[in-house]
Amino acid sequence: MLTSKQRAYLRSIAAEYDTIFQIGKGGVTETICKEVDDALRKRELVKLRVLDNSGWTSREAADAIAEQTGADVVQVIGSKFVLFKRNPKEPVIENIPKANK
Repeated sequence: MLTSKQRAYLRSIAAEYDTIFQIGKGGVTETICKEVDDALRKRELVKLRVLDNSGWTSREAADAIAEQTGADVVQVIGSKFVLFKRNPKEPVIENIPKANK
């Protein structure tokens, strides 16, 4: 679970990212989830887009993919959303604010 500071930091990074996946009329499939999981392992932060013909809302797709991949939903705006999953072996994103305990 991300704190609001962590979420804000990741949103600022994601603003410069390009959308690398699109959810189309096939919806959220096992193949999409596997590809997103692979991308999260390499990048830790990915931006996705839901097309109008998919039948899914951005929030539904974000929640479904996050659940399948073990990622956190950073942001959902319009048809786009951002997911984050920390790579414990080889972290890519530095200086993420620490969670207060």
